[in-house]
Amino acid sequence: MTALPVDIDPTRIDLQVSTSSGACRVLVRGEVDSTTAPGLRDCLLDVLARPGLTALEVDLAQVTFLDSAGLSALAVAHRAAVSGGRALGVRCGTARAVVRPLQITGLWDVFTVLDA
Repeated sequence: MTALPVDIDPTRIDLQVSTSSGACRVLVRGEVDSTTAPGLRDCLLDVLARPGLTALEVDLAQVTFLDSAGLSALAVAHRAAVSGGRALGVRCGTARAVVRPLQITGLWDVFTVLDA
């Protein structure tokens, strides 16, 4: 388990980071909006900066709301992963709150969706 960035509001979003040999998983629960997205972005960038990391999975299956700020945070992390030669996968489950925004914006085809 890793400490969360200071600007995470635990009443609106919960981030759990787990690591195994070269891979990391960030489980996100709650609302990802303009208030919580910066904390998510910072968390993902911190994880991606870890030496020896080869893959990051972002599990959004328990996200109840995802707006443009959240999409932007994911896009920033995706660019950082690609530029660092790391794989970034997104797990959406069946959460319409996540699947629909990714599809509408075209990010569904940009990200590696792990449960499509």
